[in-house]
Amino acid sequence: MNLTTVILGSVVTEKAERLKIGRTYVLRIHADATKVDVKNALRIHYGVEPIKVRILKVVPKRRMIGRGKFIEKREAERRALVTLTEKSKALDLTSITS
Repeated sequence: MNLTTVILGSVVTEKAERLKIGRTYVLRIHADATKVDVKNALRIHYGVEPIKVRILKVVPKRRMIGRGKFIEKREAERRALVTLTEKSKALDLTSITS
C-alpha cells in the first residue's frame, strides 16, 4: 500500500484529547491499511517512533426516519490508536490534513 495515503486525518473528540496525556493519538486511516502500514507511515513521514498500534472499526450510526428510510448520522471508518515511545517527539497533528 502507498504509505502517503494511509493516514487520512486526526480524530478530535474529548476522549482523544484525554489520551494525548499518555502519548496515545487517535488517527483516521485508510480502510485497507494494516498495523504495519500505519507504523511505517508514521516513521517515514512524521518522524515518530510508535510502540503500539491498535486498529478499530467505527460502525455507521443510522436513524430511521420513516418506513424503511434511514439517515446516516456517522459514516463508517477505521481508526488507529497509536502509542508513541517516551523518547519520540510529540506527533504534530496540524500537519495531518483532515
